[in-house]
Amino acid sequence: MDASLIRLGVDIGGTFTDVVLERGAEQFSTKVLTTYGAPEDAILDGTAQVCAKAGIDPSRIGQIIHGTTLATNALIERRGARTALITTQGFRDVIEMRTESRFEQYDLNMVLPDPLLPRQNRFTLRERISAKGKVLIPLERAEIEALAEDIRTARFDSVAVGLIHSYLNDIHERMVRDVLAEMLPDVMVSLSCEVSPQMREYERFNTTVANAYIKPLMKSYLGRLEGRLAEAGVRCPIFLMHSGGGIISIESAAEFPVRLVESGPAGGAVFAANIAARYGLDKVLSFDMGGTTAKICLIKNQTPKTARVFEVARTYRFKKGSGMPISIPVIDMVEIGAGGGSLAHVDAMRQIRVGPESAGSEPGPACYGRGGTRPAVTDADLVLGKLDADNFAGGSIPLHTDQSRRALETKLGKPLDMDAQTAAFGLAEVVDENMANAARVHAVENGEDLSGYTMIAFGGAAPLHAGRLCEKLGVDRLLVPEGAGVGSAIGFLRAPFSFEATRSLYMKLSDFEADTIRDVLADLQREATAFVRSCDANSDIQAEFKAYMRYTGQGWEIPVVLTPEQAANPDMSTFQRLFEEDYANLFGRVVEGMDVEMTVWAVNATTPPAPVSPVTEASGTGSAAISGTRDVFDPALARAVSAQIVARNALKTGDVVHGPAVITEDETTIVVPSSRMALAQPDGCIDVILKPAGETA
Repeated sequence: MDASLIRLGVDIGGTFTDVVLERGAEQFSTKVLTTYGAPEDAILDGTAQVCAKAGIDPSRIGQIIHGTTLATNALIERRGARTALITTQGFRDVIEMRTESRFEQYDLNMVLPDPLLPRQNRFTLRERISAKGKVLIPLERAEIEALAEDIRTARFDSVAVGLIHSYLNDIHERMVRDVLAEMLPDVMVSLSCEVSPQMREYERFNTTVANAYIKPLMKSYLGRLEGRLAEAGVRCPIFLMHSGGGIISIESAAEFPVRLVESGPAGGAVFAANIAARYGLDKVLSFDMGGTTAKICLIKNQTPKTARVFEVARTYRFKKGSGMPISIPVIDMVEIGAGGGSLAHVDAMRQIRVGPESAGSEPGPACYGRGGTRPAVTDADLVLGKLDADNFAGGSIPLHTDQSRRALETKLGKPLDMDAQTAAFGLAEVVDENMANAARVHAVENGEDLSGYTMIAFGGAAPLHAGRLCEKLGVDRLLVPEGAGVGSAIGFLRAPFSFEATRSLYMKLSDFEADTIRDVLADLQREATAFVRSCDANSDIQAEFKAYMRYTGQGWEIPVVLTPEQAANPDMSTFQRLFEEDYANLFGRVVEGMDVEMTVWAVNATTPPAPVSPVTEASGTGSAAISGTRDVFDPALARAVSAQIVARNALKTGDVVHGPAVITEDETTIVVPSSRMALAQPDGCIDVILKPAGETA
């Protein structure tokens, strides 16, 4: 990367839009409220602010990396385009039948979520490809033409094409696209053989439908953004963060917008992995809490864990199986509705519940004074003394403590007979326990013990809650990086250009065909490399190879990583050894005498990561300058304590702050509990650790 290049990272969240400008080693950042009607307005506002801080003209920006929740929100809120699905005769109801699994075993009144498209928007063609990719029933052009007339009459804007076994033979899907392009040139088309060429028709069809559903919206938005930036003098290349933790071109993003669904959280995981590399940490718990959601991710050996299926818009609170499955490469994380704007209420059992509904930026928490009357997490943080009403977001957003108290008393206090502070304590403990519980479950599902992990916290709300989470989880060390309030946007600037190509090809280990495997992996490498080359014409490109494998009869696979040498020279005994090693690490044992199946192959092409300078960690030798004190409620002690106030920009390397304390900056606030102390590291990180044994608050 050219060190002289001025780069801009932009993250649109549910409440705030974060903008970071990087000029060499300098960074300038801001947070502005997200503008839902026209998200590009907030980007232009934020860009103008950071350019003013840096003293440069916007025309000097040389590259923009963008991540957004717009695709996710369109799926959750079901405000995409008028979309049709074309599928094989007999498979019209696949996206409605789902997998027929009961995600809530004991709910007799359980209702499955409605499919993204109603039945009248789903059409069939008489054709058939076999499970081995052979044409059993040829597709007739006349039938496609008749269907195209129906689509024209119904005025669909976008069409998803998902035919059975097209991941093995795409001839019929491409024939459908050619006819539609000829007869309906203004209708957008998404093919499952391009969007998600993998086995399991429900996940593949649903992913293709989701792509088609948001494609017109995202294409329009990206076009408007490019035009508005050009009008402002910013004519540099624009790239998009994708859910797998890499960067793709704006053209690829417009064609495959479903890959943007987890782009913001992915940037946060990349940011945390970069910090982990600087400190040489092999076990990290990434904790990203913004205005709408909290995201938790395990990072081992400075690499975020990845998956190839995740869910959007779960209708039962965080119940796996109750959402829309999206089958694309994604950084594996747990996401819950716990952010600064998450709203609280009292349920029928007289218990405080928080989220997943959020106040967002319009109207925002009650303390914003923009019409909100229900208490949010930010209201509780303000009443508990964690936030300064006069200096929130650098003083750009004044907070109204009286309105927070009124909302807490009205919605929580009166039903439960408690005052505003006790209600705020209850709200904060519930949301913190929700997040801690999610972290515990995520760790157990991955066979990990969090006690040996270091937490890295970022996002506007995370540093307010991370200390308490560490107490609940038994995590001894917490790092809050410089720029934590806009961590995901910084992560965009650390991400490589990358693209993962996948393909299903079923094969048993006992029927191992080395030449076939070699050819598939070589084809996937060429495909993935071509996408990366569209973004970066000169850099070296590295490739990571994976085979997804399972024992015969099992329902799901585990990823087995192959070296380039193993991919170029496939060997049955090597594949079996690698699978058994990974399987034993995950489940504690192997299954003797059972054949192994390989189902999906993947190649991730990526530019090399930027070199990381190791941090020489400081020892605590200095005393921080205290600017004042204020009462802050310490949940572990269940009482208010007098906390020191320290300005983060006044801390020097080696300065120590003993909890209880509040470390303030424009974009977030770090709460140091009574049980902890904070140390300023040379790279600007605040290192929050346990106090020595015997030391009291």
